[in-house]
Amino acid sequence: MPNNFVIFVEDMDIQKIIMSRDLQRSVTDAVAACPHDRLFVLTDSTTLSLCWPMVSGFACFAGAKMMTIEATDDHKTLDSLAHVWSELQQGGATRHSLMVNLGGGMVTDLGGFAASTFKRGIPYINIPTTLLAQVDASVGGKTGINFGGLKNEIGVFNCAHSVVLDAEFLRTLDFANILSGYAEMLKHGLLSDATHWAELLTFDLEQIDYPRLTELVATSVAVKERVVTEDPLERGVRKALNLGHTVGHAFESLAMRDGRTVLHGYAVAWGLVCELYLSTVKVGFPRDKFYQTVRFIREHYGDFYIDCKQYDDLYALMQHDKKNTAGVINFTLLGDIGDIRIDQTATKEEILEMLDFFREG
Repeated sequence: MPNNFVIFVEDMDIQKIIMSRDLQRSVTDAVAACPHDRLFVLTDSTTLSLCWPMVSGFACFAGAKMMTIEATDDHKTLDSLAHVWSELQQGGATRHSLMVNLGGGMVTDLGGFAASTFKRGIPYINIPTTLLAQVDASVGGKTGINFGGLKNEIGVFNCAHSVVLDAEFLRTLDFANILSGYAEMLKHGLLSDATHWAELLTFDLEQIDYPRLTELVATSVAVKERVVTEDPLERGVRKALNLGHTVGHAFESLAMRDGRTVLHGYAVAWGLVCELYLSTVKVGFPRDKFYQTVRFIREHYGDFYIDCKQYDDLYALMQHDKKNTAGVINFTLLGDIGDIRIDQTATKEEILEMLDFFREG
């Protein structure tokens, strides 16, 4: 990769994915490519202190109005959304204004939704600062907030004008947040090919080689972009990207109800254990690859405690998944690495057996 940057241009709403090696030039070019009358920058309380100083001196941000919300997914709420709308309104934002979302997936999700709905839509740029946001949340046009105790219950499909990805932000992350993003990369590896999957299982997460991680991120983003470009509104093959998420979102929602803090990627990793189990027993996913993946997840992500008395709650939460039709729970399963089977169903008995495997190992 050159010292400057590489731009992957997709057809879907002209979204540009910028793999940056020169953050100032990449951000400056991205902002210049989107003419505007006023510029607004959204951060959360964490990225305001850790990441905003890395870009605040760029000339393109001179005169920008700052907006800050509280950090963590617990604040991806209607109240936070209303706060951003109010800041835009009071700051004189028009349909010709531009919003830059600087932060993790919570910021890019909520900020993208705020931009997509204010004045019926203003353009926005994502600068994701976490690994999870770089490989998943900021790319592909999904925006939204949590509502009624459910993950991402309200939102719209609307791509950012551009997304700037730079590995320097990843140095600000603690290990748990590196792992959270890595779970989505592992999902992309399972969806793509055995070579990339094996690379991810053998990458040294204890002594991170950031240039190599940047290359893996680029591969991961390319996997997602290929799927999103083919199916931008999730009517078909894009459902592949929900591998691990039907159960993972249920785990997240259960944790929210119980007052437990669970990072999204950890929930996805545990969801992968469950849905690969279903893949093995229902569509023949190879058992050796199943156990290799499960071993990697258990070693790095630990366990999520559930009691068999919570099975009915988890089943009910899965029924709320947005991929479902008429209350029938739909899973994305794999016949093998890269052999994607969307719209797969399972009986309640099979789902409870899956949860037994997850809980008992």
